[in-house]
Amino acid sequence: MAHAYVPGLKVLSRTVIRKERKLPIEGEVLVEKHSYVKANDVVARALLPGPVDIINAANKLGIDPQELSLFLLKKEGDRVNEGEVIVKYSSFFGLFKQEIKSSVTGFVESISLATGQIILRKDPTPIEVVAFIDGIIEDIIPKNGVIVKTYGTYIQGIFGVGKEKIGKLKVIVDKNSDDLIDLSLLDTVEKGDILVGGSYISKQFIDKAIEKGVIGIIVGGIDAETLKEILGYEIGVAVTGTEDIPITFIITEGFGKINMAEKTFKLLKSSNGRDVSISGATQIRAGVIRPEIIIPYLEEIQSIKDIDQEPISTVLEKGAYVRIIREPYFGKIAIITDLIEEPYSIPTESKVRVAKIKLLDTGEELIYPRANIEIIEEK
Repeated sequence: MAHAYVPGLKVLSRTVIRKERKLPIEGEVLVEKHSYVKANDVVARALLPGPVDIINAANKLGIDPQELSLFLLKKEGDRVNEGEVIVKYSSFFGLFKQEIKSSVTGFVESISLATGQIILRKDPTPIEVVAFIDGIIEDIIPKNGVIVKTYGTYIQGIFGVGKEKIGKLKVIVDKNSDDLIDLSLLDTVEKGDILVGGSYISKQFIDKAIEKGVIGIIVGGIDAETLKEILGYEIGVAVTGTEDIPITFIITEGFGKINMAEKTFKLLKSSNGRDVSISGATQIRAGVIRPEIIIPYLEEIQSIKDIDQEPISTVLEKGAYVRIIREPYFGKIAIITDLIEEPYSIPTESKVRVAKIKLLDTGEELIYPRANIEIIEEK
């Protein structure tokens, strides 16, 4: 039997999940190995040096650099506030006076009597990394971060936008085919909720959800034009997940009106009201990144210290369920009916390895490049 190995979208009821949580620069790790953490706990912290401002003090005063020391009111290392006088100059028996004020709130980094320059640096910006998920610290990355391990539900979407969010999961529809259009569905929603819908969401609904303080929405499908309106630009091929928007979207199936997969919806519905962590970060091409939904279930086990990740099969074979990740059938679920061994000529006249697949919703049979499908991993 022919086999191919490809990355797949995970829809896992219970599994061990590991997340690497790292600072962008070296800093301090605040937790110990094997300690338990909550999702919002700060696990590492660093100080990002502030920008500098160089003042050509001697030139401004019209003096020799060596004379600058006579008029300094601050020395290296001293704190300064924006607008505070740091140099006070007078000449001609005090008839002519001139001042130099600090342009920043921070400290005096250096004073050069060779150049007559004063370098001021703004206060550093603190950077903190939270655990993101309830779990245990499996390992420490010295001066950089940690690896957090948890046990629970793990679901990957096909596309997402928006930063990491931690909140309460709230399923507001009854079926995986229900739309998020009726604004009355938001009547019981609270600030900080992460909503679950069915097949589709409207722009009007999104606007109202943001007004209510909703921080995340998980839904089967969305119009590409709606995303463009929210973001203010068209999504390209770059990595998403850093968008400056108040809400994170995870699209589980594709663009347009598409029912959320039945298993995905049932898993989310069974976790209604639980703490959930989501990330909209997505990259479709090289170095694939998928949006994530993580729902810890630590109470179901006595300890996760000794649990190892069970291997998940990523075999592309006859009978495997796949999701199409390229137009014109983007997001469609299909089953593999055969794998063609010989390279196959596609409309672009390229020869590629392909699979025969059957769409689950329409029964339509297609020959599709293997690179354009992903196996759906379930457990």
